[in-house]
Amino acid sequence: MNYREKSWWLETLPADIKPNRPLESSEKADVVIIGGGYTGLSAGYHLKLLKSQLDVRILEGEICGFGASGRNGGFSMTLFGLTKGITKFRFGDEKAKAAQLYMEEAVEYLHDMITKNKLACDYERSGYLLVATSPAQIKRLEHDFRIIERWGLTGIERWERDRLAGEFNTDFYKLGWFEPRCAILNPARLAREMKRITEQKKVTIYENSPVTGFEKKSDGRFLVKTAKGEVRCEYLVFATNAYSLLFPQLRSMQAPVFTHLVLTEPLTKQQIKSIGWKSRAGVEDARDFIHYYRLTADNRIAMGGGDVSLTFGDNFDRDENREIFDHLEGHITEVFPQLKGIRVTHRWGGPVSITVDMAPAIGYIGNDRKAIYSLGCMGHGVSMTTLNGRTIAEMICKMSTPRTALFFVGRKAIPWPPEPIRFGVSKLIRGYMRLEDRYIYK
Repeated sequence: MNYREKSWWLETLPADIKPNRPLESSEKADVVIIGGGYTGLSAGYHLKLLKSQLDVRILEGEICGFGASGRNGGFSMTLFGLTKGITKFRFGDEKAKAAQLYMEEAVEYLHDMITKNKLACDYERSGYLLVATSPAQIKRLEHDFRIIERWGLTGIERWERDRLAGEFNTDFYKLGWFEPRCAILNPARLAREMKRITEQKKVTIYENSPVTGFEKKSDGRFLVKTAKGEVRCEYLVFATNAYSLLFPQLRSMQAPVFTHLVLTEPLTKQQIKSIGWKSRAGVEDARDFIHYYRLTADNRIAMGGGDVSLTFGDNFDRDENREIFDHLEGHITEVFPQLKGIRVTHRWGGPVSITVDMAPAIGYIGNDRKAIYSLGCMGHGVSMTTLNGRTIAEMICKMSTPRTALFFVGRKAIPWPPEPIRFGVSKLIRGYMRLEDRYIYK
């Protein structure tokens, strides 16, 4: 498979990247991590930081960064689940605040990892701007402002219409929530740089090694199999997020959906001047099916969201959706009419992991707590997964930290129903959210 065709981010990687050798023998290790995205790479990196003597192996089905880690919007942000109001409704005030603090730590931790390790990933700490574009969206933002104020948290600025007008040459925005600590980056380059520093810690990474199954043997160790090899281990980590659907033990814990992006040609200096966007912050609106957009290092606009594609069964071939691509292209000039006629050069999609209660989960398979999974990042995983990897490493090393004590660590995810009921329920939820966006949040 040509990985460079899966997103523009992957296309920007050097053309001479060759996958690591696949697993083609029988091996032994202390820890096996399935998945070479942010979660898996971070878990491997932090395991070696905590206990350098551990033998850690990562099994990646394609190349590191091929999945969501190489196709997302590239936002390092503090959003846990969907909105703070939904998280508060589901888990209560105290846990919702703890989730916000975890995500603030995640953003700062990723910033430190990138800067201290000099990760070349087009990192810009330009901030995150959540905008309201309708009266109903204003109410949603006002609700979250009141929650943050009650929690006594800082680091968030309120941007009224005059401040927004000074930043952007558009009358589309009515109210803004701005977080200067957040950032944008090239997600595929971040994944490959994380691979580099993880290998420097002497973690063995096999690429082109999709896992075909695993079992627990009588000695309590796991046997993990690929097409041409196998590895025995004491601890097993499923850093598989949306791809967790491929494992029967995790299938009901989340459902994959596909989000889509389009990318413009580079803007000219005149076009940049015409739209403003002085801070270069990543932007989202406050709909259910958000639009998220940002500038790239070479001043293209990447526009994503708007709707999702659903999957049925094990089908992961949902990268393309012409209707959503057309909608996203139209939304660029809906926000910035002065860019009428701008050319879109790239279109792609990628999988997002969705739990029933719209919140992430890190948990265990089995009572001995030696098989750990991480899933349900809800499309906001760039910073979260990096810190989740550290949390998983602490769990394996039997450490008690503020992270391992959090409510979503070790929690049992509410199961999705089996097919075809899951697909039907997914369609109902999507239909309801579409109606809200059409008649309330537009």
